[in-house]
Amino acid sequence: MQPVSPRSEPVQSRSIKRAKQILDVTSELLETVGLNDLNTAIIAKEVGISVGSLYHYFPNKHAILYAMGKSWLDSIEEVLAEIQEWPLEAMTLTDFIDQVVDINLRTYRQQRAVLGLVQAMFSVQELRELDEQHDDMVISQMAKVFKRIGLKKHIRERERIARLYLEVTHSTYLVVVNQNERRASSTLLDLKLMLTSLMERHINEPTS
Repeated sequence: MQPVSPRSEPVQSRSIKRAKQILDVTSELLETVGLNDLNTAIIAKEVGISVGSLYHYFPNKHAILYAMGKSWLDSIEEVLAEIQEWPLEAMTLTDFIDQVVDINLRTYRQQRAVLGLVQAMFSVQELRELDEQHDDMVISQMAKVFKRIGLKKHIRERERIARLYLEVTHSTYLVVVNQNERRASSTLLDLKLMLTSLMERHINEPTS
């Protein structure tokens, strides 16, 4: 496996700006050329630096993708923390689902080339830990949220439901970000309907 740690943590403003530029350019290239044709030579050329200069920041393309994925996971973690601050016990199920879908979708729309990044996190061995961290984080946090909105079941059952929630929402968000406004609106309405049905069933079902 290739190393995925950056060469060094940039501290000077110029270095920080350059590292961000490398990530931004890689995001653009991931969209246009795809994962298989993406390499450090192309990235360096688009940034306007030599490959050697690029290696001062990242040792290989997987390290760049890892940094992109880690940044995206940080944004999702912030969203999950924000949801925990909501008055969940007092919210209606409709309001909760509307808001939880909208706030999570925002992180997908803000991450350029999110589909390519997610595919890389799943298929590239060096990035698989990010995929696992993403799933574990969402499942554990949403299992806590579900309890607060009235799903009074054993933690393992809430985690099972949270995994289903994750699989449905995650795949749908990746579709929605590439749809036009009209189709995206219809898809989101369907997603919210499915989530409402799922939550209502388990909230109203007697605990065993």
